[in-house]
Amino acid sequence: MAIPGGRVLAEYPDRVRVMLRAVGEVSVTAGLILMLFCAYLLWGTGSYTRSQQLLLQRELAEKKAAATAGHLDRIELGAAVALLRIPRLGRDYEYAVVEGVGHEELKKGPGHHPATAMPGAIGNFVVSGHRTTYAAPFNRIDELERGDEIIVEAREARYVYRVTSQDVVLPDEVEVLAPVPGKPDIRPIRAFITLLTCHPEYSAAERLIVYGVLKDTVPRKE
Repeated sequence: MAIPGGRVLAEYPDRVRVMLRAVGEVSVTAGLILMLFCAYLLWGTGSYTRSQQLLLQRELAEKKAAATAGHLDRIELGAAVALLRIPRLGRDYEYAVVEGVGHEELKKGPGHHPATAMPGAIGNFVVSGHRTTYAAPFNRIDELERGDEIIVEAREARYVYRVTSQDVVLPDEVEVLAPVPGKPDIRPIRAFITLLTCHPEYSAAERLIVYGVLKDTVPRKE
């Protein structure tokens, strides 16, 4: 005696298995694509930054020669500002700082906030950088300690700053960009440096800030 609908019931498990297999295959594929995309963000973007750094550092060398000859042109958005060295982070730590902090500028390397002071000048020389992508130039600035040197090789001179403190702030706490960091109502009488990046790693929930003050200046002609 045949059971009504028995054939449908027999086919139902097969359909479920097919559907589950299809969902599983799609999930695996999506996972692989996501992994590849993450790998590109973490490592693939670094190749672009490294190629741009070569161009920027060559540009800086030309600007230093021009400065020695007495020619100083205005720095355009996207152009090289100075060379950043931080001995604490290794002998090979060296990045050309680009003018501007837009997406395109920060893809090239650390970026100088145009509204803030230039290297060595009275006020606050503020530099932002990626922590996890595009070569992650500021990935390890949380390792900096009080007294560590931050060296800025500009066109006209070498400026040596020393770290004074660290802080973690919310993204809307723009007082860190003030001429006297954190004190927007005070007129500056010294030269400061502020390094800024996202915090914690792989998140933009907060900002990690490293503060420093100028300790030494060596003119380029020397």
